[in-house]
Amino acid sequence: MSYTRHDEAVPMAPIESETLPPRSNKRFAQESQAASRACGEQVTLKDGRELLLRPIQGTDVDAIRRCFTRLDPEEVRMRFMLSMRELPEPMAQRLCNINHEHEAAFVLMDEQAQPEELRGVSRIHIDETTNHAEFAILVERAWTGRGLGHLLMQQLIDECNHRGVDEIWGHVLTQNNPMLDLCRELGFKHRMLYDDPGMQLMSLALD
Repeated sequence: MSYTRHDEAVPMAPIESETLPPRSNKRFAQESQAASRACGEQVTLKDGRELLLRPIQGTDVDAIRRCFTRLDPEEVRMRFMLSMRELPEPMAQRLCNINHEHEAAFVLMDEQAQPEELRGVSRIHIDETTNHAEFAILVERAWTGRGLGHLLMQQLIDECNHRGVDEIWGHVLTQNNPMLDLCRELGFKHRMLYDDPGMQLMSLALD
């Protein structure tokens, strides 16, 4: 160990910025953003209707099950890749009570309805090994064409960027033209799956 004479200037060791808390104004902005993300935000649709865009909650089980009953069999097949007449409660519980470490999900709630109704939902599941996220989006048919899909997908992209995810991707049926068009509009690349010609892989590299 070496020693320094008292009459010599002692250089200060560089301070590791990682050990310091963010400045108060930056910390306040981060806390405000976190609170805003938790509470959600009101969004105005093309036709003037307002919906609340917020993270999914455990209390949304009944709303997501009611939403499922308003889907026709073809919509169920396109979104869930299987046929069901109603969403089983255990599955609804799993969809609403997510693992926040690896998942995120957002809903568009119609607060003007009594009880409030779920008009659209989107989610991602993050693979830590690849740092890629798989997406899924569902919009009630009566509410299509109003920009709900775009809002939900953009929210997923923003969430992926917030978490530092490298890529967002999803499997889309070739007959699901609205979703394919939305993905292309947002810059997703598509790839046909040779082992499943009825499906396309849509992916978007993130910054």
